Amino acid sequence: MSKVNLRSQQWFGKTGKDGFIYRAWMKNQGIPDDYFQGKPVIGICNTWSELTPCNAHFRELAEFVKKGIIEAGGFPVEFPVMSLGETLIKPTAMLYRNLASMDVEESIRANPIDGVVLMCGCDKTTPSLVMGACSVDLPTLVISGGPMMKGKFKGKEIGTSDVWRFAEAYKLGELTQKEFIEAEACMARTPGHCAVMGTASTMATMVEALGLSLPQNAAIPAADVRRKVLAQHSGRRIVEMVNEDLKMSKVLTRPAFENAIRVNAATGGSTNFVIHLTAIAGRLGVDLKLDDFDEFSRNIPLLANIQPSGEHFMEDLYYAGGLPALMNQMKEHLHTSIVTVNGKTVGENIDNTPIYDPTIISSFDTPFKPDSGIAVVRGNLAPNGAVLKPSAASKALFKHRGKAVVFENIEDYHARIDTPELEVDENSVMVLKNVGPKGYPGMAEVGNMGIPKKLLEKGVKDMVRISDGRMSGTGFGTVVLHVSPESAAGGPLNWVQNGDYIALDVENRMINWEVSEEELAARKLAQPFEKPKTIRGYVGLFIDHVEQADQGADFDFLKGGSGSIVTRDSH
Repeated sequence: MSKVNLRSQQWFGKTGKDGFIYRAWMKNQGIPDDYFQGKPVIGICNTWSELTPCNAHFRELAEFVKKGIIEAGGFPVEFPVMSLGETLIKPTAMLYRNLASMDVEESIRANPIDGVVLMCGCDKTTPSLVMGACSVDLPTLVISGGPMMKGKFKGKEIGTSDVWRFAEAYKLGELTQKEFIEAEACMARTPGHCAVMGTASTMATMVEALGLSLPQNAAIPAADVRRKVLAQHSGRRIVEMVNEDLKMSKVLTRPAFENAIRVNAATGGSTNFVIHLTAIAGRLGVDLKLDDFDEFSRNIPLLANIQPSGEHFMEDLYYAGGLPALMNQMKEHLHTSIVTVNGKTVGENIDNTPIYDPTIISSFDTPFKPDSGIAVVRGNLAPNGAVLKPSAASKALFKHRGKAVVFENIEDYHARIDTPELEVDENSVMVLKNVGPKGYPGMAEVGNMGIPKKLLEKGVKDMVRISDGRMSGTGFGTVVLHVSPESAAGGPLNWVQNGDYIALDVENRMINWEVSEEELAARKLAQPFEKPKTIRGYVGLFIDHVEQADQGADFDFLKGGSGSIVTRDSH
């Protein structure tokens, strides 16, 4: 029996007609009456969908969560919410992250749930579920789906980051279409999300670093039976969390966010981390600014030798000791006394966790790369900031000045990027406009523009690229992203023209557009800014209410939370 006043008893503990209705229809599923007599009701928020391949194994994984809940004396109820499959959804899954978070929030609040297990894997499913759950603030625990096993192609280990390499090889005629198709099956050969430290693995790492999951959640492969064991233990633990009244707000304190930023740096996590963590903090009222990502990651080197910043894969990280072993190497830089969902402190969770393979996890004193984390650059091109991932960029381009080659939108880019007439060389700075939150809309992962074919043929592998969009966590290169304000919000990027000089200085965190105030004023007069036209439905709602990238791209009306109280009965 529970030791706390259960929220679910406001439904199932009622007498008379209301209690009859609440219980009777649930009983048509074969649920015994004693389940309604004070057992904690645990919602299993499942993003299973065959349209979300990364999460397609969640039906089976949920059964192990249920086992654990029942063993601990809880009453499991599984429910679906909108699932966001990054690989299929058009125009971008990010367009629907906030919508899915609303689905999660309202599904939890409206139903007789005492605690929640969030089942998430593909990129946007994790932040959307966490954001929605934060707004209700019940005891909540996350179980990620796990990375797929690394692929094997022509004797080489491959993962999602190789897609970009294959694409370039295909452009040059070094890879045939037949080989491309063969590589597809070789790469995605098991259940799970991307095998590298892309956004999905970054999100799984984020929730473990925040203390929202049990230790080792981040890296156990989806196909490894230990993922099922973790799910069962998670089911047991969430019942205990309800009895302890260990709510999200008690775990997700400001120090937890600082830990997550530092761990993201050490693991070479995705730049998408910035937008999602900021949005999560906004739901809890934690004051997290864009500059915090630079400040708290600046002195953290790269400790995980995982693609795209390194050479290996997520399953290798697990075999080498997992995230606890990595965090143990940087414990002097972490808040180790704060509580996590398993009831233990961060320090207790990472204590005595050895490294089994120093080629995968380095010590803090002998890191794989000194530059990691998120560099936040500012200047007249990005007054509210832009981000760059130093560990995935070319050191030689950290200080660079070049002429802009401008693409007005993604269609313009696709139409001209590989044309012989494109005036571009290796010193150019490629600029892509109108791919931000409002402009795309949804802020697609197109910021890591492919290198023009004519330059690939010359052996050019990297260039400075700037946009108000995002890039996949599996991508790499010297790419400045999330320029804020965006073009479609009247940001300076809107008026950049071909031939303008742009200077990037990563070390000094500067990005400078060499145009005078007079010239900018003239351009604004010649080309007045027009707000995006009003559109019906959800897309219109998104454009009207989405905040800029530096604020997390959440809806302005979703900041903070509404709690778990439902003020009116349904009968």
